[in-house]
Amino acid sequence: MDALRFNVFGRIFLVRREGELWQAYAVGADGKQLPAGFVIPDFIEDAELEQYLFDLFHENATPGHGDVRRIP
Repeated sequence: MDALRFNVFGRIFLVRREGELWQAYAVGADGKQLPAGFVIPDFIEDAELEQYLFDLFHENATPGHGDVRRIP
């Protein structure tokens, strides 16, 4: 599976399956990827990732960054 990219309340994360586990990386302004520091349970399906990330980070919502969306 290719990596999935998400804009999570203004922050960019890359998520991909590595074996049976999800791995999440924070993407910096320079494109550098670092471990994101949170866990996505292995039972979460790819179609559920946006909602999971929303639920996990909803406290980070601001008027200018009020949503989570998958990006190309």
